Amino acid sequence: MKEQEHQRIVRVAATLLAAERSRVPTASLTAQPCGLTLEDAYRIQAAAIAMRVADGARVVGHKVGVTSQAMQEQMGVTEPDSGVLLAEMVLPSGSALVRGELMQPRVEAEIAFRLGQDLQGPDPTLEEAKAAVAEVFLAIEVIDTRFTSWRISLADSIADNASCARVVTGTMVPLDPAWDLAAEQLVVSVDGRAVAAGEGRAVLGDPFRPLLWLASRLAAVSHYGLRAGDLVLAGAVHASLPLEQNTTVQVTAPHLPPVALRTT
Repeated sequence: MKEQEHQRIVRVAATLLAAERSRVPTASLTAQPCGLTLEDAYRIQAAAIAMRVADGARVVGHKVGVTSQAMQEQMGVTEPDSGVLLAEMVLPSGSALVRGELMQPRVEAEIAFRLGQDLQGPDPTLEEAKAAVAEVFLAIEVIDTRFTSWRISLADSIADNASCARVVTGTMVPLDPAWDLAAEQLVVSVDGRAVAAGEGRAVLGDPFRPLLWLASRLAAVSHYGLRAGDLVLAGAVHASLPLEQNTTVQVTAPHLPPVALRTT
């Protein structure tokens, strides 16, 4: 990459981090004259993560986004994206979030995994993905955008770390091979009222398939794939919901412990 292009990537990454910290949104990147390719977007994401790590952040996994038809229709895109999870983003079930610390937050209910062994690309099998998983759990992902509105492109989202802000994790339990996670029904309740639901098959037909997509994408851009210990979110099984102040959000499923968050 030419030095001028590298400096542009770093400058845009710094702008997005500044918008997040100040909670003052910035204009979408694809609306600007220079345009933005998906490759550029992932470079911006990587530059921003590198800046966070340099400041003491620790990478703990990945998220796969827009894996369901509901989310793709909501975002106006036709393919998944991915972002990086940092330890500071991950909170245990029951945690309280200060709504004012976020900008335009929305919530998503997801099936998530903790890997017990590496999963390498470029073309792992579904059986290899299942064998790599040590534990499974429900998660509430809080997405947020550092742009002026949610009217953004896939490239904008990718550059903004796939819009990931927080992840609230339920109790992690050993994966039971007898479970059909594709048929697992997740129900989202807000203040005790069910408002959304979706099955595991909503994400690429099977919640293990986002692991395949992610391992292949990582292999295409680096010399490694997913690693033992990584947390991986498989994507929302429903269209995202706005997160309001002074509310409690809970996600339940037949075989997995519930997960909840509340806002102040």
